[in-house]
Amino acid sequence: MLMLSYVPRFIALSQFFLKMNDKRNIVHMDLDTFFVSCERLLDRKLIGKPVLIGGTSDRGVVASCSYEARSFGIHSAMPMKLARQLCPEAIVVRGDASTYSKFSDTVTEVIKESVPLYEKSSVDEFYIDLTGMDKFFGCEKLASELRQRIIKETGLPISFGLSVNKTVSKIATGEAKPNNQIHILKGTEKPFLSPLSVNKIPMVGQVTYRAFCDLGIKQIKTIQEMPVEMMTKVFGKNGQTIWQKANGIDNTPVEQYTERKSISTERSFDRDTTDVKKLEGIIIAMAENLVFQLRRGNKLTACITFKIRYSDFQTYTMQQKIPYSSADHKIIPVVMELFKKLYQRRLLVRMVGVRFSHLVEGGFQIDLFDDNEKIINLYHAMDKMRDRYGDRAVMRAAGMEAKSIGRWNPFTGAPPPLLPNRRR
Repeated sequence: MLMLSYVPRFIALSQFFLKMNDKRNIVHMDLDTFFVSCERLLDRKLIGKPVLIGGTSDRGVVASCSYEARSFGIHSAMPMKLARQLCPEAIVVRGDASTYSKFSDTVTEVIKESVPLYEKSSVDEFYIDLTGMDKFFGCEKLASELRQRIIKETGLPISFGLSVNKTVSKIATGEAKPNNQIHILKGTEKPFLSPLSVNKIPMVGQVTYRAFCDLGIKQIKTIQEMPVEMMTKVFGKNGQTIWQKANGIDNTPVEQYTERKSISTERSFDRDTTDVKKLEGIIIAMAENLVFQLRRGNKLTACITFKIRYSDFQTYTMQQKIPYSSADHKIIPVVMELFKKLYQRRLLVRMVGVRFSHLVEGGFQIDLFDDNEKIINLYHAMDKMRDRYGDRAVMRAAGMEAKSIGRWNPFTGAPPPLLPNRRR
């Protein structure tokens, strides 16, 4: 917890960042009910009807739902059985991650061609920095034209919020939906945020929201009126961040999106080997560990690369694109298939490596189409044990012989970028 003696300095920094924010123009774009919208493009009969995307069995989970379904109280991550009880007439569609990934890539290409700096924060969300563009074009006009181009070229509805920072723009997008846009003028951030519920603030989840409600705090206005010292005392360091966001302060930059973003691991052997069982066990352990790092960092990968180096130092790599995922049972088989394709020379193996790239934010959402609640709960339980007792607390029997997992990037020789909370 930040000592209260530092609070005056914190307030001064907040005022400094607020002045810096005044010069920025940040757009947040979000594809409306993305999975449902993709399905409606493929089947026009779904338009205007309550639609549920996810596992089709009673043990399945709702990955996404249409606005018509939401009016019945249905929401993402709800058990499919309950959703069907709430809305018996709903049309249930098993999701297709590969289809949604293609639509996401199409939208990304349109944005990439249109703006100088953008960040793809998830499969259906984008931040765009138009700072300085107002000297040549109106930022709202430019963002509006881009939105119309996306709608025209892809057929997908999309909303955006425009303001001086990422937080206000993201909240504004939520208020603009469905299929609309909002421009929060400079200097009107606090009045805009004031009447909204505190759960509109990014990073305020269910637990934090309940804590606010227990304190009688339901509107952002109340947080704006509170001294930061009180927020710090009650919520610690997170209280400072929430207080800033509630007051429309956020200096987080838009980070240029690049598909080269990756995490990777390698294993070099003390003695070169042709022991296939040993190789398979180590590769499974490496892949399982990396997939855990994805979930820990709330990431999804869309590209898997495998690398093998033989005793004569001949090196081969192969990659395969996949639908966005962070699930062991989707990713590990692909890694093993790449290994089988590359391991053709029957020579001694010196090193193997695995890399996941094309990373975006996303958590479990896009994996919910095939995964029932039991599988998702299993992953959550395993990850919880790993967080508490270490990366190797739970692992597949096939990978038990892997005594250690290398952290170095086999493709560049540099340490891989670590995801949030990842242990060295």
